[in-house]
Amino acid sequence: MSNTPALLAELGLGYVLDWTNDDQPYRLNVPEMLSVPYSVEINDLLLFGKGFTGSEFLQIIKDQYEQLHADSEHGGRVMALALHPFVTGQPFRAKYLDQALEYLAAQPGIWLTTSDDIAEHYRRTLGERA
Repeated sequence: MSNTPALLAELGLGYVLDWTNDDQPYRLNVPEMLSVPYSVEINDLLLFGKGFTGSEFLQIIKDQYEQLHADSEHGGRVMALALHPFVTGQPFRAKYLDQALEYLAAQPGIWLTTSDDIAEHYRRTLGERA
């Protein structure tokens, strides 16, 4: 069993992004420590490292959003995009990231935000009930 969450909490950190097992935040068994969703499956390093093309990356982002949106009927979902400038920022890939972000930003009700904001929102609105 890892002591990492407890050590991080002692240092004043309030969440981790290490557990890739859910698309909603949840409390860990360490007081004041949350798990904020992180997706390995749509990580640009993994996708492009496996040979996916820019257009396939774009379609994967759209498919991921569409399913999470359908799943969010009774509660929000987090779609974490793990991006690395040295991967997606390559000139021949950058336009696909731009298109993916334009697609996401155009969706009604979407909240483009950071993991800090997600953790704070969870604590403020759902944390008391969790």
